[in-house]
Amino acid sequence: MNRKGRQGAQRVFSSAAFASFAVVFFVIAAQSARAADCIPFDQAKAHIGETRCVSGKVLKVGQSQGGTTFLDFCQNYRKCPFTVVVFRSKLRDVGDVRQLEGKDIEIYGRIKPWGTRAEIILEHVRQLRGEAAHIPPLPKTYDVENRGRFSAGEFSKAKKK
Repeated sequence: MNRKGRQGAQRVFSSAAFASFAVVFFVIAAQSARAADCIPFDQAKAHIGETRCVSGKVLKVGQSQGGTTFLDFCQNYRKCPFTVVVFRSKLRDVGDVRQLEGKDIEIYGRIKPWGTRAEIILEHVRQLRGEAAHIPPLPKTYDVENRGRFSAGEFSKAKKK
């Protein structure tokens, strides 16, 4: 290879190395910026109406009589300024949110008012970031209406009156 060919090959290699470095740098910078954009759960109320990332430790995962699941970030959920809501119709799209109890999470979504508090409605696992985004799917036998106690596929004979 002559001198010009060698210099051209070195330039191509240098350009490719620089491009690879730039891609890695921007990916790391974007991940850091995303984490920096998260606000603590106790500040969510000041951002109602915005689409933001909210972070905090889930202290308790509770379920209402109707099957709606709540991720609570405070010991007393009634006094907590923020909550995450998962409606029973979306549990299959989200996964087994019971696994999030005791974990620090980042959730991305529109912050909405709910009574005197702020909330994000969790509709898909894609809204979760970090470790929380890797929760397992709901067990096939999980029955939302019976709060996970019975399989929806098991029937019994009707009782005679």
